[in-house]
Amino acid sequence: MRRAPLLLILAAVSAVAHVVGVLVAAPLWRGAEVLSLALLLAYAVAAGLPAPRWAVSAALVPLIVDAVRTIPAEPGAGDVGWTVYGSGDSAVDRTAGFDAALAGSWAALVAVAVLLLAYRGRGRRRHLIAASVAAAPVVGYAAVRVADIAVAAGTRVVETRTRNTLTRVDGPGYDQADVVPALVLAVLPPLALAALALAALLAGRGRRLAATGAALLAVLALPLLDAAIEAVRLPVSADGAALFAWYAITPTTAMPQPMTALTAVVELAAYLLLVAGLTGADRAAPAVPAPAAG
Repeated sequence: MRRAPLLLILAAVSAVAHVVGVLVAAPLWRGAEVLSLALLLAYAVAAGLPAPRWAVSAALVPLIVDAVRTIPAEPGAGDVGWTVYGSGDSAVDRTAGFDAALAGSWAALVAVAVLLLAYRGRGRRRHLIAASVAAAPVVGYAAVRVADIAVAAGTRVVETRTRNTLTRVDGPGYDQADVVPALVLAVLPPLALAALALAALLAGRGRRLAATGAALLAVLALPLLDAAIEAVRLPVSADGAALFAWYAITPTTAMPQPMTALTAVVELAAYLLLVAGLTGADRAAPAVPAPAAG
């Protein structure tokens, strides 16, 4: 077997090992994700880097750095913490959701920006239309979530406990002038990631595998969006609209992190398809221009 396909297979196997570890909340090997991305970089070099040669490698570097930064802790090493809701005032941390979203998506954003810079060009009109249609559900979902929580934040439940009685009444809500900006900031990084300009560009240039990978990155924006909104930590009953939160698929004892594992599947599959589409036989032009005749 040639070296490049073997490296791609090993990268896929390492990705599967990482996903299984996430699913059962017990890493099979803590460095599986890092190894998968490193093997993907090795595959890109072995398969032949397209011009400009720096682009694919530069796009993978932030992904590897982020994977190293987020290596899972040893089983049982996590600290037990508390999340406190409903303090005496109505202040909202406006940047908490944005910080959480950026922490979860900065590497993918940098990778997409590098590839867009390297492979920019004019897309066909039908691809731009298709990208707009595909992006509409992501933008719509973000709008619904923000509006739903903003309305629910207008009132909050105040609990009064006596010796034998717990009374719940509607009390003064959070200031929407604080809530709405916090939510809008939270959804900005996922929406930026969901921009399908890269998918439209690559599809227009004959790189169908890479376009599919870019489209998966847009899908990745959905769970990132819910995680960012949750980080705002508003004690409101608007969770019914959270379709992609960590609890959207009910955790079980055997599979405590199903939604997180599914998110990892989408993310790693997107990177595999992007690199395979840009460096493999699917790409439109050879990595090295053919010599002129004569």
